[in-house]
Amino acid sequence: MRESLAPSPHKSGSTQGFYLSPRHDGFVLHMNAGPAHLVEMRAQVFKAVTSAGATEEVADAARLVASELVGNAVRLCGPHAPVVVLVSHTEQQVVVEVHDPEPTVLPCRSAEPPDNPRANTGRGLWILDALAPGWTVTPTPLGKQITCTLPRH
Repeated sequence: MRESLAPSPHKSGSTQGFYLSPRHDGFVLHMNAGPAHLVEMRAQVFKAVTSAGATEEVADAARLVASELVGNAVRLCGPHAPVVVLVSHTEQQVVVEVHDPEPTVLPCRSAEPPDNPRANTGRGLWILDALAPGWTVTPTPLGKQITCTLPRH
C-alpha cells in the first residue's frame, strides 16, 4: 500500500520561482533571481530585520548586503539563477546568507579602489567589507554560501 503525503501548506508570499518560508528568527527564501523577485526579496529582508526590533539603518544595511550578494550571483550564473537567501537574527546581530549554484568562482576584489570613478564594477565587496567585516565564503555540495554578519545595534 502506498502512503500519500499531505501537500505542504502554500506559504504566504510564495509564487512560481519564489518560495518564502518564515522562521522564528527570520526567513529562508528559495528564488529564481529575476527582477520582480529581487524587489520582493529586498522588501522581505527589510521587514524581517525591522520586525525583529533592529533599526531601519540596520535593516537598510542588511537589504543592501542581500542585494549585492544576489546581484553577484546573477552576474555570475545568469538571469533567474536559483539562489537561497537566509536572514536570521539574535539580540546582537543580523546574519544574511546567500547560496548560489556556482562552486568554483569565488568573490574576487577588484584591484581598483572603491572610489575610482572609472571603475564600472567591483564595489560590492568593498560594501560587504564596510557593512559586514569578516564575511565568509563556504563551499557546499550544491555551490557556495556567502555569510555576512551585521551588528544589530
